[in-house]
Amino acid sequence: MSQNSIEQIEINLRNEALNERKAALDELAGYPPEVAVPILQKLANERDFGLRRLAVMGLGNHKTEASFQTLVNILQQDNDSNVLAEAANSIFDFGDPALPELVKLFEKSDNWLVRQTVISLLVETEHHDALLSVATAALKDDTETVKEIGILALGQLLKSPLKNQALALLAQLAEDSEWRTRWRTAIALQHTQEPQAKELILKLQRDEHFRVVAAALEVAAAWGESL
Repeated sequence: MSQNSIEQIEINLRNEALNERKAALDELAGYPPEVAVPILQKLANERDFGLRRLAVMGLGNHKTEASFQTLVNILQQDNDSNVLAEAANSIFDFGDPALPELVKLFEKSDNWLVRQTVISLLVETEHHDALLSVATAALKDDTETVKEIGILALGQLLKSPLKNQALALLAQLAEDSEWRTRWRTAIALQHTQEPQAKELILKLQRDEHFRVVAAALEVAAAWGESL
């Protein structure tokens, strides 16, 4: 490890060619944190959001307190949705300490990419309370795709100790006036064969919209049941 090689990495991280940037980031991942993290911290302060996004990707390669705190600061201060979504992915790799930061990010952001990223990450954990909280909030989101991923997250919770709460929410959503909501609800219900879920699927098989009916029929078929 020479000073010249480190300086060259810093230059390549700012190269206009994306493949050169990625190669430099991969090379930097092999350096010790005390060398790599300060470089990435400087990169995280660049005006170019692409460079800041590259920085948060790199910080995820170095599991140190300094790297974690830098990511926390980025989640709190950056305003670019692409940077925030990437930072969420990176901080998630730090495990349980990242959970409160992800929930706070979801609560403060109204951006669809950020919110969908947080929900997708929490689905992969056993933190059911946090997932229920963000999924419930997502149901009120004005962006349809965020609402839909919230519904699907409730479906995942049907396999958790919070299944009753999730099922109660899905029962309400099965009555929603928007067909896409009922459609996603039918899909979400596939994760349980509780009597109430079966009743909901039976009702959704008679829905006025063909896609809702198709989804409900598919779930029923998977269960070995039909009208």
